[in-house]
Amino acid sequence: MKFIPAVLLGSLAVAARATGAEAVLTFEKDVRPIVKAHCTHCHGEEEKPEGGVDLRLRRFMDHKLEDGTPVIVAGQPGQSALVKVIKSGEMPKKGSQVSEKELAVIEKWIAQGAKTSKEEPLVLAPGPMISDDDRAYWAFQPVQRPKVPVNADAKNLRTPVDAFVLAKMREQNKSLGFAPEADRRTLIRRVTLDLTGLLPTPEEVAAFEADKSPLAYEQLVERLLASKTYGERWARHWLDVVGYADSNGYSEADSVRPQAWRYRDYVIRAMNADKPWSEFIQEQLAGDELAQATHNDFQQAVMDPKRTEQLTATAFLRMAPDGTGDVNDDPKLARNQVIAEQMKVMTSSLMGLTVACAQCHDHRYDPITQADYYRLRAIFDPAYNWEAWLSPTRRLYSLYTPEERAKANEIEKQVGDINREAQAMSKRFLDEIFEVEIKKVPEAEQAAFRVARDTPKAKHTEEQKALIKKYPSALATYSLDLYDKKKQDLVLAKMEEGKKLRDTRPVENFVMALMETKGQVPVSKLFNRGDHEQPKQVLTPGELGILATPQIEPFKPVKISSGSTGRRLAYAQWLTSGQHPLTARVLVNRFWLNHMGRGIVNTPGDFGHQGELPTHPELLDYLADEFVKGGWKLKPLHRLILLSSAYRQASVNEASMHADPENRFYARFKMRRIDAETLRDSLLATTGTLVQASYGPPSGIGRDPQGRVITGIDKGTITLNKVDPAGADDFRRSIYVQVRRSKPVTVLDTFDAPVMQPNCEQRAQTTVAPQSLLLMNDTFVLENSQRLAERLQAAAPGNRDAQIKHVWELLYGRPATQPDVARGIAYLDAQTQALKDYHHSIQHAKGVVPNPPLEALASFCQILCSSNRFLYVE
Repeated sequence: MKFIPAVLLGSLAVAARATGAEAVLTFEKDVRPIVKAHCTHCHGEEEKPEGGVDLRLRRFMDHKLEDGTPVIVAGQPGQSALVKVIKSGEMPKKGSQVSEKELAVIEKWIAQGAKTSKEEPLVLAPGPMISDDDRAYWAFQPVQRPKVPVNADAKNLRTPVDAFVLAKMREQNKSLGFAPEADRRTLIRRVTLDLTGLLPTPEEVAAFEADKSPLAYEQLVERLLASKTYGERWARHWLDVVGYADSNGYSEADSVRPQAWRYRDYVIRAMNADKPWSEFIQEQLAGDELAQATHNDFQQAVMDPKRTEQLTATAFLRMAPDGTGDVNDDPKLARNQVIAEQMKVMTSSLMGLTVACAQCHDHRYDPITQADYYRLRAIFDPAYNWEAWLSPTRRLYSLYTPEERAKANEIEKQVGDINREAQAMSKRFLDEIFEVEIKKVPEAEQAAFRVARDTPKAKHTEEQKALIKKYPSALATYSLDLYDKKKQDLVLAKMEEGKKLRDTRPVENFVMALMETKGQVPVSKLFNRGDHEQPKQVLTPGELGILATPQIEPFKPVKISSGSTGRRLAYAQWLTSGQHPLTARVLVNRFWLNHMGRGIVNTPGDFGHQGELPTHPELLDYLADEFVKGGWKLKPLHRLILLSSAYRQASVNEASMHADPENRFYARFKMRRIDAETLRDSLLATTGTLVQASYGPPSGIGRDPQGRVITGIDKGTITLNKVDPAGADDFRRSIYVQVRRSKPVTVLDTFDAPVMQPNCEQRAQTTVAPQSLLLMNDTFVLENSQRLAERLQAAAPGNRDAQIKHVWELLYGRPATQPDVARGIAYLDAQTQALKDYHHSIQHAKGVVPNPPLEALASFCQILCSSNRFLYVE
């Protein structure tokens, strides 16, 4: 057949658009993605295509079926077998059906002559193919630093970010421009919530508003970046992406991960220290190899605090749901499911690709083969040796130093001596008692009874059993307290001496980590249809084919003297080399999303063909390049974004709301609701009860009698829900509250805190009835409204005008207007009277003294805490 050169086709397409003529469809651009998604897994990617039909190339479609019907007839879609079998529903036999829209594309393409954009190869090896079009996809291209656009509107340009945003804005709509800068009260509330997850205090707001320095905002940003609350806020974003949880999930047991919190603390510290993300990623993927540690000899590594930190970081690779320590029906399946879920976490967080879709078959949309998937998995197989699996308890490594272990062993030896002394004392006392009690046995049977007593219970004859049963009190081999309580107290005192000594041992802490077992390097194989019971060909470790470059292929592990394979460290170094096309782009896109409310690629976990295209590709590459050249440090990137006009603009811009409702081009700041943790923490902070103690084991949770999951000490049973107060632990920041996959905290879950299955690439933001119901009825909201009212009352006793102004400053960061105050006082008057009438009409329990004015103030505070003005950041 004849082929139309790509250049000519391109010219025809341009001419068609210019004249309004019908656009020319091509196989590569328009049809191949459809048949790849629905057809080629059976018709082209198998060693022997079904029915001999191979749909990977246009030229293969000239093939005739057994009945003589061509797969396609150029210019005649009605005579083409491909169209017929799709319309009849006969094909595809597996997976989703071809949609009407997709079928229309195929028919139109055939009607236009079934053209290609370039000449095709004469032959093609069996299996999936990666085309030139696949390789040309934007996300697989190297990051190229673009020139900062030159823009006439220089007065609105504060950082290069503005130049890129404004250029794209004008490209889309010449009438668009930035909204005016937000006022200072709005700015400090916005940036403080953004960087710390907490509201600014009234004093901080007033100081910023009064600061006339031209650098006041820059100094505010610096202060917030230096705050320890910054790390607690921005760690939360990364913990979402990695799927952090304090429980194992997978099964109903959802057993606790008692040491997971050390990884959470590692992330917080890394954020506050502005640890380079190149180092941060390498530690999480291969901290054990950096520390020269293996499962066999880890103790040599943990003596060094730096190595301990590196090992702690590897818990990143232990975050997937893991039921292998609990009862499950198929242990081998459970092990492989852990690996599959962790592969999903790793690839979505660091590569922004849905690689997991290639576990059972070649990816339907992206150029990722099943062999690619298992080659990538082979990098991690030595650490996840599913045939020599380490249960969760065997992945906990003691942090004892040799000195601490020696001291603990010595104390344990002394305790053992004390316990043996107590046992000997007890035996001596019982023997003395026996000599008294044996005299109560008839003399003829005493000798036999002595023999029975000295004989181990397991070797008792029937006669001895009968004799002991006849005179049980004479046995005197246990229960010293039944004979002589004073002597029993002496034994207990000696045992208590041992217990007190044991309590002086150094506390033994553990770290949850991932390490390889020296000498165990499993053979990696491709699993047919993802089934570990159907292994096929052996595969060597390597990068995805579409991303392979001479820098990573052929794959060369780093030489590690400890005996670890060095595969993960080699891969981590490649990801953070600055040459990988995805890692830096994926990271900066998430940073941008968390600041601006929308990603440049608004599918942060999917940069592939099913994800959204970048709205500002040049800006994305500029940020990625700047990030890498800046040493992979996040805080400079924060400054680049936060100091821009794009970030500092107001949230209202009528022209933008009309021309760009989704705010894809950032002509206004995106107003959005504060997230679940910020809501809870801010409520606690405004009442003055937030406990800002950092790090350490998580605050406990439990289910109360109403079925809500709250903080506290879980005292529940199978038949009873009960939670006791835990004191200060109940009031810690949400990042320090236990994360149970099967038991999310009610107030957080209701406001869209994610349940990690296995991770969260982007939080949802719903507006649903349960949120309003929680704000009206939940005891957490009611109790904190009461505390807030008490705080206001203490600050300005009896002065309702001052109380209303104060609460406005606390919650909204701005003064109440006179109409606000007037409406507030009117509400308090009406509510106080209503409560007085209510209390007068009922009989109170003894000791209950109603306080209608305070109750009315608490009700007023609850209304303000439920308002959009509090719940949204603008």
